Amino acid sequence: MSVRPNTPAPPPGPLITGTYREGPRFNTYRELGTNDWLLVYNLSGHARFGHLKGEVLTGPGDMILIKPRIRHDYGTTPGELHWEPLWAHFIPRAGWREWLDWPEAAPGIMRLHLHDGAAKTIIVSRFQHLLKINIGADRVRRELAMNALEEIILRCDRFNPRSENSRLDARIRVAVDYISSHFAEPMTVAQVAARCGLSASRFAHLFKAQTGETPQRYLETQRLNRARQLLEFTQAPIRQIAAEVGFENPFYFTLRFKQHHGASPRAWRQHIAARRTQ
Repeated sequence: MSVRPNTPAPPPGPLITGTYREGPRFNTYRELGTNDWLLVYNLSGHARFGHLKGEVLTGPGDMILIKPRIRHDYGTTPGELHWEPLWAHFIPRAGWREWLDWPEAAPGIMRLHLHDGAAKTIIVSRFQHLLKINIGADRVRRELAMNALEEIILRCDRFNPRSENSRLDARIRVAVDYISSHFAEPMTVAQVAARCGLSASRFAHLFKAQTGETPQRYLETQRLNRARQLLEFTQAPIRQIAAEVGFENPFYFTLRFKQHHGASPRAWRQHIAARRTQ
């Protein structure tokens, strides 16, 4: 079996930044990762972040955070024409760790989706400003750049469900993390409640009181958001996607997807394909 060559890592330092626009075959691989954190904002195109059990797929508006010494295996999604990320390798300042507690899409690979248009525009603007500062000649550019990165991380905090849940009952935090990472599996309220050490009725009441959603609604949202990504980033049949995100009945999946996203899975995929050719 051939050994994959490792991509050279950026030079060591508290903050290394950059951006590029790469084509369909772009890929980076570092078996042992790096000793710093990697923050990647997906500006345009679609990308994959591989891990031992599969891939995390991303599109415009997704922010990825990879912990130190976690394997780097990322690049343009197969079939995509390009990928344009903004990225920063950094060593966190003291006090940042709480702000970097994002939901894990895979072990060591965390993801946020910046869904608010105005807030996303500000974050992108600040990220681009960070890139400009960090290659400038200002005597205190390093301090200014780290301040800019701190602002980006703070602004991302509003999109972090774990941050919003920081004052939640610890048992509900367990439930949120479990649902977010196992949503494709058959799951009942009673099963999740048991993992939290609560009765089903007590768990359902507490979950709704602290999150504003029922456990069933939260689970369905996780499944439908993942389905949207698969429709956008892959050519998998709709029936297969329905099964992969936990819907046994593809017709019910189509109904719920349309109610949640405002279009059928087929219409959603056609709309995305048309937008890419414009």
